[in-house]
Order: sequence, then structure tokens, then C-alpha cells
Amino acid sequence: MKNKEIVSAAIGGAFFAVPYLVLAAPLLPSLAIGAVAFGAGELLLGEEKLTLKDTNRKLYNILETAKKQNKKIAQMTPMIEDKEIQQQLNEIRDSVSKIISTVEDKPKKVNQTNNFFDYYLPITVKIVERYDEIENQKLSSSESKKFLQSTNKMIGEINRAYKKILADLYRTDIVDMDAEMKVFDSLLKADGFNDAEFLVKKEEE
Repeated sequence: MKNKEIVSAAIGGAFFAVPYLVLAAPLLPSLAIGAVAFGAGELLLGEEKLTLKDTNRKLYNILETAKKQNKKIAQMTPMIEDKEIQQQLNEIRDSVSKIISTVEDKPKKVNQTNNFFDYYLPITVKIVERYDEIENQKLSSSESKKFLQSTNKMIGEINRAYKKILADLYRTDIVDMDAEMKVFDSLLKADGFNDAEFLVKKEEE
């Protein structure tokens, strides 16, 4: 039994036992009191709200891992000396947070993220870690300079890609809402609530 039902049953049992056993009330009235108390307990406690952890443990674990990876990026960002890259990483973290939040609210949207959680985000963490490592070494070799330049470019591409992934998650919602607003606008106009009428009424007022 769920915790809610156990508590409700305990309340009902107590309200039955006191009249019947303590006050020596008849059986049927005592049962009625207990049943009413049980029902009241169910209403007061309400339905237990299931969380993502309860309904989809696999996705819950994926998102928890993503949160840890995003936190890692947050920890690494202040350690990067290049201010431009810091800004890019801050925007990346913001996009990641919004993507995670969106999928938490609407789990079916995870199908639109493709390789984001399995590949893109873990690799992003590795790129940031390696960039910070090479940057701290203050190497002057052509290879290290080339690596820092290519990584700088890659982080910019990652930032744009994550923003696009976030936008794609909402594209269907935006299209659907736009269609609904057009239908609603048509209904308003069909019922005489068009722009011209509103302007006339405003001028009269």
C-alpha cells in the first residue's frame, strides 16, 4: 500500500475503534464513522505526485549525470583565462540548464536531443578540461597555440549548436501555438471582434 493509504487506513481504524471499543457504540455506526474518516483522510492527503524518478528512472539518471557535467563546466569556467571563452562557456551552461529543465518537464522531448546527453555534453567537459590544462602550461610551441586556437573555435561552435538544440526543442510548440492563435484570431474576426471595431470603440470612448 502507498503511504497515503496506510495513513488513511490508520485514521479510519482509529475512528472505528474509539466508538466501538472504548465507547461501546454499535458496530454499524462505528463502521460508518471509520469509513467516513478513511475517506476524509484520502481527500486531505490527496494524490501522491509521481516524479520523473518514479516514472522514468533511466531518464532521471541521464539528467542527473548531465547536471553534474554542467556543474563541472561551471567550476572550470573561472579557471579559464580567456574572457571570450569564459563568456561562451557561461552561455553554454545556460543552454544546458534550459535543455535539462525542458526535458524534465516534457520527457518525450528527449527524443529530439539525439546525441546531446550521450556524446555532446561529455565531450564538451573533456574539451574544457584539456583547454584549461594546456592554457595553464603556458606553452609556446606552435602545436599548443594551434590547439588553443582550434579549441576556441570549437567552443564557439558548441555554443551555437546548443542554442540550436534548445530552439529545436521549442520549435514544435511555437508552430502549434502560432496555428492556434491564427485560428483564434479568425474566430474573433468571425464574431465581429476585429481590429477596426476595436479602434472605433476606442475612439468613441
